[in-house]
Parts: sequence; structure tokens; C-alpha cells
Amino acid sequence: MGSIRVRPESGQLFLDFKYLHHRCRELTALTDTPANRKRLQKVLDQIEKEIAQGSFDYQETFKKPLAVANYHSDGSAEPPQSIAVKSVQRAGSSASRTPIFKDFAMTWYGENEVAWRRTYRVTQLGAINQYLIPHFGEKEVGQITKADVLSFRASLAKVTVRKSQSTLSNRRINAVLKPLRQILNEAADRFEFTSGFINVKPLRLKRSDVEPFSIEDVQKIFSTCRADYRNYFTVRFFTGLRSGEIHGLQWKYVDFERRLILVRESFVMGEDEDLKTDGSQRDVQMSQMVFDALTSQRQACDESVKYVFCNREGHPLNNKNFITRVWRPLLRHLNLTVRRPYQMRHTAATLWLASGEAPEWIARQLGHSTTEMLFRVYSRFVPNLTRRDGSAFERLLASRMAGHSGLEVVEVQAASLPLNAPCQRLAPPNARE
Repeated sequence: MGSIRVRPESGQLFLDFKYLHHRCRELTALTDTPANRKRLQKVLDQIEKEIAQGSFDYQETFKKPLAVANYHSDGSAEPPQSIAVKSVQRAGSSASRTPIFKDFAMTWYGENEVAWRRTYRVTQLGAINQYLIPHFGEKEVGQITKADVLSFRASLAKVTVRKSQSTLSNRRINAVLKPLRQILNEAADRFEFTSGFINVKPLRLKRSDVEPFSIEDVQKIFSTCRADYRNYFTVRFFTGLRSGEIHGLQWKYVDFERRLILVRESFVMGEDEDLKTDGSQRDVQMSQMVFDALTSQRQACDESVKYVFCNREGHPLNNKNFITRVWRPLLRHLNLTVRRPYQMRHTAATLWLASGEAPEWIARQLGHSTTEMLFRVYSRFVPNLTRRDGSAFERLLASRMAGHSGLEVVEVQAASLPLNAPCQRLAPPNARE
């Protein structure tokens, strides 16, 4: 009976079976994954079924003659170095005919949209209709090769952004390729062919810079901004709420008694919707300034108003209008570097770190499940802001260990030496003079 095996030096799978009393080993370019083993097992089952029926044609299956001289019953000869993945695909009878891409893409979308958030459905459908169907629409999913995928990715890098001369960013290209990968992999699993997306890695993303405001910058903003936005800025700078979270904040989620802001919804694309992850759902503690700002905001608002920060009609603030009419003009007026409003969230994180708050508490306030992202994103600000540079340890030793182990003597000797004095070896404690 044949088997699916893996070459340890390459990690690639190969078929190992006997035909006409000779051991045959046919290599593939497939990596060792459960899905690939499942596909190859179906191919192997079909081969062994045809061998048992006497209808197996080696040359037709692998598109080359059986080199009997190169195979021995003891399996001592080396197998061929490689064969095309396409040869193995042809061994599966169901891979010869597959649906066209545009039909299967919409089938896949219809099956999965029930599990997605509204905004994710919009972005996925936009990528399919704007980029994927125009390029792959009339092609069979089973005929889309890795070369086709790479060529498509290269073409995306040349697409210019609307109303701009710049091209699509790597992040956007990866977002377009994501549904393509899922569609091709699902089709390959259903129709038993090798996906053209195998070993196609996402483009490398440039790490975005964190540009928080200093406490002096925050004071300038508070003293200069419009009076009706002062409470808004106070809450944003000192809670770390995202734009959608603060614009969608409703009074029913403000607990004045326990001094908590319950982050439960977000306002995105003109509608309230659930948060992206379970970790984003959290209770943010109010500092005294935030408590006072929300109390003032409550007194200034009509009790019938649903949202904490809203326009004259009672609707949530429009993020685009806020940026173009309030945020950017304010920063330019103060001669501050223009940056995204998201930097107010980064400011809250760095100020918490500067004040010495526990990293676990900060992570919970920001909606992070662990402290990993906290240290990865803000690590370079911690030493400068908190002075955690080893000086605290020095002070501990100086205050607690004075008079022990000759520390005072060493300190005096070091202070009395000139800066360019050579180092001297200290004598052991019991050495003779």
C-alpha cells in the first residue's frame, strides 16, 4: 500500500507507491500540511484504485515514461529531483473542471458574510468587485497559478490612489490579496487541486511611527482649542479611546457612580456596531479631569441627546469633518506637527507609562489582551519618560547596602581617582600588606 511521505531536507511531500513490482516515488512542491496531505491522499487512492483495476497509465498520469531502470524493488535508487505540481493535479479526476472565479467568489462571499462585521463585509466585497473579478473573473479557479497571483500582485503595486499620484500601499495590497487567498484555498479544498496561492507571502509592512504629544503640547491644545471641544479633547487625551469609540460613546455607557466608561460600541461608516474584538470591550477608569469633563458635558447637553459628543442635530461627530475643520487647523495654528488624531491614544499610553502605572492596567485600559503590544509599540518612550534607566537600582544599593561589603570604601576610592587614572586591582580581604 502506498503512502504520503516528506523529504526532511526540503519539507516537501512525495508519493510513495509500487507499480509493476517497482517502487515509485514522485515528488511534489507541496509543503507538509494537513490540507496538502489530504489532497495527495485522494490522488494516491485514485492511483491505487486504477492499479488494482489494471487501468493505471503511468505516462498519462505523470506526463513522462516510467523509468524502470531507475527504480529497484529495494528502493535503493534516488527518485527524480522534482516534478511539476501540475502533474499531481492532473492525477485527480475532479480537478479537470472547476467553476469560474467570479461565480465561486460570490458563492464564497455569500457563505461567509454572516460571520463578519458590517465594515468587514464592505471591505471584502469592495476588494472582490474592484480588483479580483476584473482580473480573474472569467478564469477557472483551478487554472489560476502562482505566477498569475504574483503577476496580479505586481499590477496592484502600479495602481494609483484616487485623487493622488501615489500608488497603493503594501497594507492595501495585502488587504486585496487576503480574500483572493481565502477564495483559492477554499476552492482547492472543494475541487481537489493545488491552490495557486501556496507560498505567496504578504508584502512587508513598514512599522508606523508613534508620535505622541508631550504634556506641554497637550496644555497648549487645551488653552487654544474651541471651548465646545475642550471636554472632547480631555476625554481623548486621557482615556486612550479610539475615534470610533469616542464618537459612538453614549450616555448609557458612562457610569458616573463607579467612574467608568464602558466601551461597548463603535461608530464606523455612519452606523453603530459591535467592537472588532472581545478584548476591545473594556471598562476605562476616569481620572478626575475626565470625570469633571464628562460632568460638564452632561450639564451642557440636552437630556434627550443619545451621544456624549455630537453635532447640533444630536448625531455623532463626523470624523472627516473633525479632522479637516478642527484638528488640522488647530495643530497648524500651534505650529505642532500635523498628525493623525489616533496619536491622542498614543499620548494617553505614554503618559500612563510616564506616571509609573502598571503595564497590565495600561493594557486593559487600551483594550489589549496582553502587555506584548504595549512594550512593542511604546518601549522606546519608557526610558526617557519614566527614567527607568538603572538609576533606581543604584539608589537602592546606596540607601540599603551602605556599610556592607566595602561599598563605602570603594565609593570613596572611586571618587578620589582622576578620570584618566588606570584601574587598580583590589587586594583580597585577607591578603597580607
